Amino acid sequence: MDAERTDERAESQRLRLVIFSFGFKHGVPVDANMLFDVRFLPNPYWQEHLRAKSGLQQEVSEYVVASDQGKDFLRLLKPLLFSVGVETVGNRKELRIAIGCTGGRHRSVAVVEALAREFEQDSRFEVRPCHRDIDRDSH
Repeated sequence: MDAERTDERAESQRLRLVIFSFGFKHGVPVDANMLFDVRFLPNPYWQEHLRAKSGLQQEVSEYVVASDQGKDFLRLLKPLLFSVGVETVGNRKELRIAIGCTGGRHRSVAVVEALAREFEQDSRFEVRPCHRDIDRDSH
């Protein structure tokens, strides 16, 4: 029973980290604590063979996050978010990070998934990636 209470206490002290993608053309989310614009990253939309795919697919994700700009951005963003997240643990139950690109289908999705994989490795966080606009019209 004591172990069960300890597990519940540890679970309640974990920070719920909601990392979500969105498209600027569909409106800026009002419920984000932090917002990052990734429209400077290479855009798979302009690659005919990638256009119909999403950032959930490996080929698109690699195009975005394995690019020089993608690697540099994630290398700089990860420590910032970890620092903010660690400082937030215990002060609040949830931190909402929005990552936006033009349509919310390619770049922002790939970045959210890459960040989610990193945060899932740390037991202080309960990570919830989601994609607000991934299924919207891609035109």
